[in-house]
Amino acid sequence: MSEIPRLSGIKVMVIDDSNTIRKTAEIFLLQAGAVVVLAEDGFDALAKINDHQPDLVFCDILMPRLDGYQTCALIKKNPKFAATPVIMLSSKDGLFDRARGRMVGSDEYLTKPFTKDGLLKTVAAHVVRP
Repeated sequence: MSEIPRLSGIKVMVIDDSNTIRKTAEIFLLQAGAVVVLAEDGFDALAKINDHQPDLVFCDILMPRLDGYQTCALIKKNPKFAATPVIMLSSKDGLFDRARGRMVGSDEYLTKPFTKDGLLKTVAAHVVRP
Protein backbone atom coordinates (compact mmCIF):
# COMPACT_ATOMS: atom_id res chain seq x y z
CA MET A 1 0.00 0.00 0.00
CA SER A 2 1.33 3.41 -0.94
CA GLU A 3 1.69 6.26 1.48
CA ILE A 4 -1.30 8.55 1.99
CA PRO A 5 -0.51 12.15 1.03
CA ARG A 6 -0.96 14.55 3.95
CA LEU A 7 -3.34 17.28 2.96
CA SER A 8 -3.49 19.20 6.25
CA GLY A 9 -5.27 22.51 5.88
CA ILE A 10 -5.97 22.12 2.18
CA LYS A 11 -9.56 23.08 1.41
CA VAL A 12 -11.29 20.90 -1.18
CA MET A 13 -14.77 21.43 -2.61
CA VAL A 14 -16.60 18.33 -3.86
CA ILE A 15 -19.52 19.01 -6.22
CA ASP A 16 -21.63 15.96 -7.00
CA ASP A 17 -25.35 15.24 -7.03
CA SER A 18 -24.67 11.77 -5.63
CA ASN A 19 -24.71 11.72 -1.84
CA THR A 20 -22.63 8.51 -1.93
CA ILE A 21 -19.86 10.10 -4.00
CA ARG A 22 -19.84 13.25 -1.84
CA LYS A 23 -19.62 11.21 1.38
CA THR A 24 -16.94 8.86 0.01
CA ALA A 25 -14.77 11.75 -1.16
CA GLU A 26 -15.34 13.57 2.14
CA ILE A 27 -14.22 10.54 4.21
CA PHE A 28 -11.07 10.03 2.09
CA LEU A 29 -10.16 13.73 2.22
CA LEU A 30 -10.84 14.15 5.95
CA GLN A 31 -8.67 11.11 6.72
CA ALA A 32 -5.81 12.85 4.89
CA GLY A 33 -6.35 16.05 6.89
CA ALA A 34 -8.09 18.17 4.26
CA VAL A 35 -10.91 20.61 4.96
CA VAL A 36 -13.95 19.59 2.90
CA VAL A 37 -16.79 21.68 1.48
CA LEU A 38 -19.66 19.74 -0.12
CA ALA A 39 -22.03 20.98 -2.82
CA GLU A 40 -24.96 19.09 -4.37
CA ASP A 41 -24.85 20.78 -7.77
CA GLY A 42 -23.39 23.69 -9.70
CA PHE A 43 -25.72 26.31 -8.23
CA ASP A 44 -24.97 25.12 -4.71
CA ALA A 45 -21.23 25.24 -5.47
CA LEU A 46 -21.37 28.74 -6.95
CA ALA A 47 -23.29 29.94 -3.89
CA LYS A 48 -20.62 28.51 -1.55
CA ILE A 49 -17.36 29.05 -3.42
CA ASN A 50 -16.85 32.72 -2.47
CA ASP A 51 -17.38 32.04 1.22
CA HIS A 52 -15.12 29.00 1.36
CA GLN A 53 -12.45 29.78 -1.29
CA PRO A 54 -11.31 26.18 -1.87
CA ASP A 55 -7.76 25.32 -2.93
CA LEU A 56 -9.11 22.70 -5.33
CA VAL A 57 -12.52 21.69 -6.73
CA PHE A 58 -13.79 18.24 -7.74
CA CYS A 59 -16.74 18.64 -10.08
CA ASP A 60 -19.07 15.91 -11.34
CA ILE A 61 -19.99 16.24 -15.02
CA LEU A 62 -23.53 14.86 -15.04
CA MET A 63 -25.63 16.97 -12.66
CA PRO A 64 -29.11 18.45 -12.83
CA ARG A 65 -29.69 22.19 -13.43
CA LEU A 66 -26.08 23.17 -14.12
CA ASP A 67 -23.75 20.46 -15.45
CA GLY A 68 -20.09 20.10 -14.58
CA TYR A 69 -18.84 21.75 -17.76
CA GLN A 70 -20.97 24.85 -17.14
CA THR A 71 -19.99 24.91 -13.47
CA CYS A 72 -16.27 24.60 -14.30
CA ALA A 73 -16.50 27.34 -16.94
CA LEU A 74 -18.23 29.71 -14.48
CA ILE A 75 -15.63 29.01 -11.76
CA LYS A 76 -12.75 29.59 -14.20
CA LYS A 77 -14.31 32.82 -15.56
CA ASN A 78 -14.18 34.34 -12.08
CA PRO A 79 -10.74 36.04 -11.80
CA LYS A 80 -10.60 35.05 -8.12
CA PHE A 81 -10.81 31.33 -9.00
CA ALA A 82 -9.22 31.23 -12.46
CA ALA A 83 -6.08 29.60 -10.99
CA THR A 84 -8.00 27.17 -8.74
CA PRO A 85 -7.57 23.61 -10.05
CA VAL A 86 -10.86 22.01 -11.12
CA ILE A 87 -10.86 18.22 -11.48
CA MET A 88 -13.76 16.77 -13.46
CA LEU A 89 -15.40 13.62 -12.06
CA SER A 90 -17.23 11.28 -14.38
CA SER A 91 -18.26 7.67 -14.71
CA LYS A 92 -17.56 8.03 -18.45
CA ASP A 93 -13.94 7.76 -19.47
CA GLY A 94 -14.33 9.05 -22.99
CA LEU A 95 -11.91 11.09 -25.04
CA PHE A 96 -14.69 13.54 -25.92
CA ASP A 97 -15.49 14.15 -22.23
CA ARG A 98 -11.83 14.77 -21.43
CA ALA A 99 -11.46 17.17 -24.35
CA ARG A 100 -14.63 19.03 -23.42
CA GLY A 101 -13.41 19.29 -19.83
CA ARG A 102 -10.13 20.80 -21.03
CA MET A 103 -12.04 23.29 -23.20
CA VAL A 104 -13.87 24.71 -20.18
CA GLY A 105 -10.65 24.92 -18.19
CA SER A 106 -10.55 21.75 -16.10
CA ASP A 107 -7.11 20.70 -14.91
CA GLU A 108 -7.62 16.95 -14.78
CA TYR A 109 -10.20 14.22 -15.21
CA LEU A 110 -10.85 11.52 -12.62
CA THR A 111 -13.00 8.53 -13.48
CA LYS A 112 -15.58 7.24 -11.00
CA PRO A 113 -15.48 5.09 -9.05
CA PHE A 114 -12.25 6.64 -7.85
CA THR A 115 -9.91 5.08 -5.32
CA LYS A 116 -8.77 6.76 -2.13
CA ASP A 117 -5.23 6.69 -3.49
CA GLY A 118 -6.27 8.22 -6.82
CA LEU A 119 -8.31 10.98 -5.20
CA LEU A 120 -5.62 12.00 -2.71
CA LYS A 121 -2.77 11.84 -5.23
CA THR A 122 -4.77 14.06 -7.58
CA VAL A 123 -5.21 16.66 -4.83
CA ALA A 124 -1.53 16.46 -3.86
CA ALA A 125 -0.45 16.83 -7.49
CA HIS A 126 -2.47 20.02 -8.04
CA VAL A 127 -2.15 21.89 -4.79
CA VAL A 128 1.25 23.47 -4.51
CA ARG A 129 2.26 24.14 -0.93
CA PRO A 130 4.00 27.45 -0.27
